[in-house]
Amino acid sequence: MKAVQRGHGEGLKLARLLMVLSSISPLFILWAIRGSSVIPDGYFILFCIVMVMTPNACLLIRIQTARRLVDKKSIKIGKSDDHRDHILLYLFAMLIPFYSADLGTLRLIGAAITALAFIVFLFWHLNLHYMNLLFALFGFRVFTIYPPTDSNPHTGKTSQVLITRRVFLVDGDQLIVYRLSDTVYMEIDG
Repeated sequence: MKAVQRGHGEGLKLARLLMVLSSISPLFILWAIRGSSVIPDGYFILFCIVMVMTPNACLLIRIQTARRLVDKKSIKIGKSDDHRDHILLYLFAMLIPFYSADLGTLRLIGAAITALAFIVFLFWHLNLHYMNLLFALFGFRVFTIYPPTDSNPHTGKTSQVLITRRVFLVDGDQLIVYRLSDTVYMEIDG
């Protein structure tokens, strides 16, 4: 009997989900400021505060846990791509349309939340959980790192995301980074 081989899935699923939710938290800040004519301000603002604070606190806890457990990995840079443009795309593709969404009826709120669930799914499925304005606010940049290619046909195929304060990366550099998920790493001390 032949064993069915499955692809390697991304680990730390809860961390990834919370990173996705933290990436959309600015939207809830905007919604709290804007308000809703259907839901009383006290409940709506409390919901928005929870949707901002909880995932971001969990992201900070994940970073602290990686530091405490010394969950580090050495990565060698073969090639790197800077993704500053992803933040602009993120702002224009998600925040602005959702901010302008009409939240005047329960049905429209339901539609906005359903559309937001689709965005969360896409961020999750496409491994875009590193898109976070907080990283940019604190001076971090996001790079996709490709390992160096060599004669081994399996190396150099899997990209990783590096969150760092470095302005550029040099091909061939070896970095020691903290693991936030199986494909997202953060250089905190560099």
